Amino acid sequence: LAPPSPQPGSAGTNVPLTTQLEQLQQALDALRAELADARQEQELLAAKVADLEQTKVESGSKYHLRLSGLLLVNVVSTRGSVDSLDLPTIAVPRGTTDSDGAFTAGLRQSMIGLELFGPTVRGARTAADIRFDFFAGFPATVDGLSSGLVRMRTATLRADWANTSIAAGQDAVFFSPRSPASLASSAYPALASAGNLWTWTPQVYVEHRTALTPTSKMVIQVGLLDPLSGEPPASEYTRLPTAGERSRLPASAFRVGWQQDTGDRTASVSGGGYYSRQDWGFNRNVHAWAATGDWDIPLGPWFAWSGEIYRGRAISGLGGGAVASVLFDGPPSSADSAALPVDSAGGWSEMKLQTSKRLEFNVAFGLEHSSLPEARTQPLQSGQEPSVSRNASGFVNAIYTLRSNLLFSVEYRRLWTTGFTDSQRTATHL
Repeated sequence: LAPPSPQPGSAGTNVPLTTQLEQLQQALDALRAELADARQEQELLAAKVADLEQTKVESGSKYHLRLSGLLLVNVVSTRGSVDSLDLPTIAVPRGTTDSDGAFTAGLRQSMIGLELFGPTVRGARTAADIRFDFFAGFPATVDGLSSGLVRMRTATLRADWANTSIAAGQDAVFFSPRSPASLASSAYPALASAGNLWTWTPQVYVEHRTALTPTSKMVIQVGLLDPLSGEPPASEYTRLPTAGERSRLPASAFRVGWQQDTGDRTASVSGGGYYSRQDWGFNRNVHAWAATGDWDIPLGPWFAWSGEIYRGRAISGLGGGAVASVLFDGPPSSADSAALPVDSAGGWSEMKLQTSKRLEFNVAFGLEHSSLPEARTQPLQSGQEPSVSRNASGFVNAIYTLRSNLLFSVEYRRLWTTGFTDSQRTATHL
């Protein structure tokens, strides 16, 4: 490049030629650097586009659809006899051909999810999601144990305004939303049947948030639910009304809570209530109810304490214990047999130690105790056997996040189960 010709009357007539050449060289160096940055940015954008082409999910509408999932490999060793090797909830009596334990591995707790981000309607952001796993059972084939059937877990619709939300669908009961942290328990929340109310239930509820201070708010939730009473389906393909549904009334519930923003974490304390009516035939009506309390409290930068307590009657449909909602003192089909509602009290508590963003340790214990309002020597249960009057479970685990999409965990769990008429049974799950 030739230096520019000096213009008459310009300041350039006094600039030496060598200085002008140095300025041009600096300008060329700056231009080369900009071109290099632009080339790198173009390559990065091209890589991102290629990645999107591989991972995008096409939607039948113009709204954004996101695919998510969890591929979970479980390797398990148990001692004692349990109701399910993949994810035990109770210890059961040892059979005549049972050994002292078992070893198993599987992927049935893997999950698939779809999330749809819809339009803004009258100022509300709308969204929907549905999730599946492979815990529905086993096909009757030679390879059935490794061919878990697909099961719908949850499906919800939401509309969120600044201070109010409306949700409808099937999810954990809104008045008892918490569960302990466990990667090993994904098909069911940890401590199910041992003090954790969790059952995925069709429901609709309204949530309203009121600011109390710049960092705290009160949350009120009110809604209706399918009055599930914990009875199994009549058959594989036929749905008949359960005792709660035969009452022709939905269950109702509420939850009132307080939340405090503490910076990186949020402290919260809540209380709630539940009611439904059950019709067990022959004018045997039962009033099912529950009172609940839950909390999640940070204890400094590393620790957090969370848990739940409840007391109720005929609440097998909420999944807190391993006993039916009612027991009978005779054949359930006989009008002379009384329906005895089961009283329940229980809860769970967990202490979390978060040493870093990658590593956490959790210790939890849950207990559910069931009793009858009237003494009966040999009550006949309407649901599953054996009849469980007391079920406890405790675990300790470590969860390590190697990358945002790769996690490892080791967990040790112990079960203590006592029937109405037999002694305590124990089992361990590693």
